[in-house]
Amino acid sequence: MVKASEAGGGRILELRGIGTSLRTVMVGLGFGLCFQALPCIAQTPGQPPDTMAARVEACTPCHGDKGRGTSDVYFPRLAGKPSGYLYNQLVAFKNGRRKYPPMNYLLEFLTDQYLQDIADYFASQNLPLPEPEPPSVSQQVLALGESLVSSGDAARQIPACRSCHGPALTGMEPGIPGLLGLRPNYISAQLGAFRYGTRTAKAVDCMQAVAARLTETDVTAVAAWLASRPAPENSLPAPKGTFVLPFACGSEPD
Repeated sequence: MVKASEAGGGRILELRGIGTSLRTVMVGLGFGLCFQALPCIAQTPGQPPDTMAARVEACTPCHGDKGRGTSDVYFPRLAGKPSGYLYNQLVAFKNGRRKYPPMNYLLEFLTDQYLQDIADYFASQNLPLPEPEPPSVSQQVLALGESLVSSGDAARQIPACRSCHGPALTGMEPGIPGLLGLRPNYISAQLGAFRYGTRTAKAVDCMQAVAARLTETDVTAVAAWLASRPAPENSLPAPKGTFVLPFACGSEPD
């Protein structure tokens, strides 16, 4: 559990029952405080080099080396996602539109330009996608997931996931993420957050509009099918303008 409280005019962050140790989080907070005006102290022999790779070491415990992901099912891979998408998420955490206290605290005092630099770094990491997740649902559920991803459901005004995230589901520059290489629990959690409005995006919030039409069974099916897909030969996001979205979307400006 993460609890923020006030004491002596300052905020205290109490962390209980999460996998990351307090020491690791405090190290991460230290990096966060250093982000805006690095180097925090004069570099001396034996210290890591003053590079972006060294600065984002605070992200490694949750998101893996160079953002490749970890075994934790709820922390997403960052490597190779479009820079515009990553920047939008960092700004959302900084402004509190996306709520996760460790991220909110780490980013609160960083400049938007520095957030862009962080996004550019992770976007440039072209690393292999992890192995697909073996499905734990029935073939009938998988078939529903494939149908929604590939064709959508016109009767319920649900567009195909491929119509926005691309034929290969690798996303498109600058702001649409790929959907492969993610765990089913993470995909389910994010679709659920959009459904219930606890995760939002820039207006027009197209993901919220689509997710609101999904049932719980739909979410389970889509998450399971996406997580079971092998990596395509080219997992990079498609260049901007490669395909036209079926509707206006605030996170992907014209």
